[in-house]
Amino acid sequence: MAIQARTEFASALNQVCSERGLEPEVVIDSIKQAILAAYRKDYGEPEDIVVDLNAETGEVALSKNKKTITPPGFGRIAAQTAKQVILQRIREAEKNVIMSEYSSKIGTILSGIIQRISGPVITINLGKAEGIMPPTEQVRNEKYYVNQRLKVYIVGIKEGTHGEEIIVSRSAKELLEGLFRQEVPEIAQGSVEIKVVAREAGSRSKIAVSSDQMGVDPVGSCVGQKGVRVQAVINELGDEKIDIIAYQADPAEFIKSALAPAKDLQVKIDEKTKTAEVITPDDQLSLAIGRDGQNVRLAAKLTGHKINIRGKSGTPREVEEKEKKARQEAKRALGVVEETKKPATTESTEEKPEKTEGKSAPSAVARKAKPKTKDTTEKANSKSSDQPTDQIQPSQTEPVNQPEVLSTDPADQTDEAKSSEASESGKTT
Repeated sequence: MAIQARTEFASALNQVCSERGLEPEVVIDSIKQAILAAYRKDYGEPEDIVVDLNAETGEVALSKNKKTITPPGFGRIAAQTAKQVILQRIREAEKNVIMSEYSSKIGTILSGIIQRISGPVITINLGKAEGIMPPTEQVRNEKYYVNQRLKVYIVGIKEGTHGEEIIVSRSAKELLEGLFRQEVPEIAQGSVEIKVVAREAGSRSKIAVSSDQMGVDPVGSCVGQKGVRVQAVINELGDEKIDIIAYQADPAEFIKSALAPAKDLQVKIDEKTKTAEVITPDDQLSLAIGRDGQNVRLAAKLTGHKINIRGKSGTPREVEEKEKKARQEAKRALGVVEETKKPATTESTEEKPEKTEGKSAPSAVARKAKPKTKDTTEKANSKSSDQPTDQIQPSQTEPVNQPEVLSTDPADQTDEAKSSEASESGKTT
């Protein structure tokens, strides 16, 4: 309740209350606490001291045991000393009012603007307060920047490093439900009900809807004319794929719907273990499983059953091997010849010169050893020339007994012939 502004103090009090959105009693109580803090600073601990503050004139009186103990000139001293205390008390009271207001908005969707990005934590301006979006509540595929407008889900209020903080989320499945409530009037009115939601934020989601009213198509209501309604939700979530499924009371039929777009499925359910065995045609197996198993994983979250899926020809691996064999046979029937590995042939051709070089190594050794054979033949010829001609045997002069010669080169053979001719000339001499 506002105070009649007959004095300057009363008008200032009303202005503070209107700007901060506080009650006058809260501001007056803050001023009393600041006066006690000022008394404590100058006169010691104020035990059992009561502060009387006139809301009209702003006059202050201190009493203890019904006796006035107000120091002379205390009002002006208290006003200067208690200024910061009063402001701090008013800020705390204002924050409490804001938090109580936003505590009633937990579980709703609000629109905000990204105010700053401090490392992995994003601060969003929600109007009167700021919301904190930690990394766990963010979507990996989304890119955030300052002054970006987003719709966020209010998760709750928790105690942080700077007091109470409002936690917001972009990855919660409740955000998807809230967006459909905003875009689909049938959901807001209650004629269409959202039963279950399974979401992998930023990638794909499945939502099961139902309706008890005759003539109302729950899936068509959520999709909208030409997909306008669901497209608005997709645009807000950053092109996230959304599958809208009609809820079925029969678990087997519900699992068949949840595994869409796969068709012609056979489902057997064990209610005790909450397990479902699903058999699909071989050409529908990849659709039922989805990319990296995403489709069957979302279907399991949506239905609450553990789903074991296999094709008619066997497990997914066996079906894949059969498909590969069928492709190879089709290529052979069409005459498609697979290219041979060219790197292997080039390596073999490059290795040939290296092998031939290895074989030619002994001939090089033989060429180096060839001068030694010439020296030995010359020595033998000199010895034979010193001996008498009648004592020389034919076996001693034949050049066949030369074990050092290893070469098979024709040039080496001509050299041997020359050496043999030289030995024969020495024999005749």
